[in-house]
Amino acid sequence: MSDFSLPIVPRFAEVDAQNVVFNAHYLTWFDEACTGLLDSLAVAYPDLISDGYDIQVVHSEIDFRSGVRWRDAVRVTARATRIGTTSFTLEFTVLSSTGGAEERVAVRGHNIYVVVSTEDWAKRPIPADLRDALSRTVTG
Repeated sequence: MSDFSLPIVPRFAEVDAQNVVFNAHYLTWFDEACTGLLDSLAVAYPDLISDGYDIQVVHSEIDFRSGVRWRDAVRVTARATRIGTTSFTLEFTVLSSTGGAEERVAVRGHNIYVVVSTEDWAKRPIPADLRDALSRTVTG
């Protein structure tokens, strides 16, 4: 399976005084790509919740390589790189191009998620359907 890819159109409100997307917006894009990845794997987030599970970000890292500007053509890829007992890691790459230029890597990052119970918010083993779905995207 190839990486999940989420198209993004940077909004003017996401751009800071340096004329690039403000750094905090990348975490929002990562979250949207996570949800999109799960949807593409037929493990919808609302279904996890109804089954009594949730996922929480416990660690994030972001490495900036180049600025993303308003109206650049952007896509965020997502894939699993590690699946543990109660946690998993998703890797994200923000690819950007301006005016038909070749795509460049603008940002790379990853989030570590822990599965918790919605009943007591304690850690739980990754449910089998989520584990199986994520395993189809594991690389690295």
